[in-house]
Amino acid sequence: MYFFLCMLAVIDLVLSTSTMPKLLTIFWFGACHIDLDTCLTQMFFIHCFVTVESGIFLAMAFDHYVAICDPLCHTSMLTHAVVGRLGLAALLHGVLYIGPLSLMILLRLPLYRTQIIAHSYCEYMAVVTLACSDTTVNNLYGMGIGFLVLILDSLAITASYVMIFRAVMGLATPEARLQTLGTCSSHICAILVFYIPIAVSSLTHCFGHHVPPHIHILLAKFYLFIPPILNPIVYAVHTKQIRERPLHILKSGAQPK
Repeated sequence: MYFFLCMLAVIDLVLSTSTMPKLLTIFWFGACHIDLDTCLTQMFFIHCFVTVESGIFLAMAFDHYVAICDPLCHTSMLTHAVVGRLGLAALLHGVLYIGPLSLMILLRLPLYRTQIIAHSYCEYMAVVTLACSDTTVNNLYGMGIGFLVLILDSLAITASYVMIFRAVMGLATPEARLQTLGTCSSHICAILVFYIPIAVSSLTHCFGHHVPPHIHILLAKFYLFIPPILNPIVYAVHTKQIRERPLHILKSGAQPK
């Protein structure tokens, strides 16, 4: 669990450092210019690590499933090497899915009718809509990858929790059921915080043609900025060791020498 939480923290740090410095320079100094190479690099890191985070949530769901449904095999199945491979697989599927996005923009969209992006960061669909040429392939690939990641990962996570709830309902006492479900509560909260804004943003891009632009911008900010803020809070509240460690550091620093 701690390895997965460490991976999740690194992903949230990458997402924050990919967006916040430029966002702050826009609001503080009015520095709205961004080079194309920098824009494409930012786009890759944002969408790649959002995809990686989805993969880590799926790996954590598998970890919970094994821990609850087959606890005697948990230590032997999820060794350090296996956890590392799961993290590497999540990273690779993010790179392979998102890598072509920047290349497709460079190769297929050389001309733009305007150079103003209606976002505070380089969001893929926002950049594609600026192009003068036909963007059908770009739109289909972008939406296809989005729904592929969203639907497949969320379905796999849902299947894991269906089996978890079936195992929990078979426990003898209500206290045991609540205690077992309590171990999954932080993961469920983090999943909802992550997937709901992405799903709403994707659906409004596909079907909300009359949705005002500021709503698109607000939703695009939610799925990038809200999870890195709430994930540490959610896991600190539900994980005793994480909750106690900052308090221990503060108490140690406050003691007179």
